[in-house]
Amino acid sequence: MTGHLIVTDDDATRVITLRRPEKKNAITQDMYRAMSEAIDSAQDNADIRCLLISGGVGAFTAGNDLDDFLKDGTSNSGAPRASAAGTFLHSLANNSKPIVGAVEGVAIGIGTTLLFHCDHVLAGATATFSTPFIHLGLVPEAASSLLVPRAIGHHRAFALLVMGRTFSAEDARAAGFVNAVTPPGQAEAEARKVAREICALPAEAVAISRKLLKPPPEEMTRRIDQESHLFSERLRSGEAVAAFKAFFSRKKG
Repeated sequence: MTGHLIVTDDDATRVITLRRPEKKNAITQDMYRAMSEAIDSAQDNADIRCLLISGGVGAFTAGNDLDDFLKDGTSNSGAPRASAAGTFLHSLANNSKPIVGAVEGVAIGIGTTLLFHCDHVLAGATATFSTPFIHLGLVPEAASSLLVPRAIGHHRAFALLVMGRTFSAEDARAAGFVNAVTPPGQAEAEARKVAREICALPAEAVAISRKLLKPPPEEMTRRIDQESHLFSERLRSGEAVAAFKAFFSRKKG
């Protein structure tokens, strides 16, 4: 486990908390590996009946730690995107336990797309959602090109994934990928209540019903791999190189 991720079991709920507040919970490769382990190790554990992913009260996540991500993603030109991130996405796709998301503050990039693997999402009133992949010369990931249009329709998906529009908590609720908006700072508390409600239901019936509602895991992993291949190619494109140079210049300035 990494010190930037806290995993605790609260009765039958495994709570996965991103804890890197100084970087708005930007995700490193070590954090991806720790999240994968937390998800994978719950699969054959009958005592764990629900997963909860939270970023605490400040921010859900600012997305990938770009310094760490680019270093890992460009070190092996044959790899379809950074391997730890890819492993995490496969863990999400193959997960059989209900997932509840609790979002406060910013949910950028993977912070938004992972929510489409969740089954119930609570958002604080000041939460915002954005996926600026195209602005960086990249393409969507996490099977979002499959899941997002299915969940919110093509037109909203285009605005979110291609145009990079920012959705407010109310926008996300209206679009249908947030179940309810809570007062600021209350998303995790409400998410824990939802998780307890799910845990009280018959576990086998929940698992079968969830499987019926979602695309087959192999369909999601195929799309993840397709996106990852294109993502890796785009990292080396002139558009992406220029966009990242501009991004890091703004950070230094």
